[in-house]
Amino acid sequence: MRTLLAVLLGVVMGTLGTVVHRFGDESWYLGLVLALALTASAGVLARAWAGYGTLLGFGVGWVAMVQALSLPGSGGDVVVPAGVLGMVWSYVGVAVLAVVAFLPSSWFTEVPAGRNRPAA
Repeated sequence: MRTLLAVLLGVVMGTLGTVVHRFGDESWYLGLVLALALTASAGVLARAWAGYGTLLGFGVGWVAMVQALSLPGSGGDVVVPAGVLGMVWSYVGVAVLAVVAFLPSSWFTEVPAGRNRPAA
């Protein structure tokens, strides 16, 4: 059940990030920064929730929506055009999820690492 909810979270975050990533002007794209931060935080949430299975589910939902919104619609419009900004959003987003997958597992444990020592 958690994995299916993680896929749904990936679909929502991928859609939201895809819509927001083009916000900004030529000097600085605030939307891209916010969309990548949203992807990273949701990926950390998915991994902390139940481990790699939910992170994988989140990644599948995220990639599916970003790629689906990159395809031309019935009127020929695309949400993610094949420009530099669209490529950065697509590929750096996947890289962010890879970074989340390689974060130390001690960050996601219930018991802090130094708490098992007896008091002196």
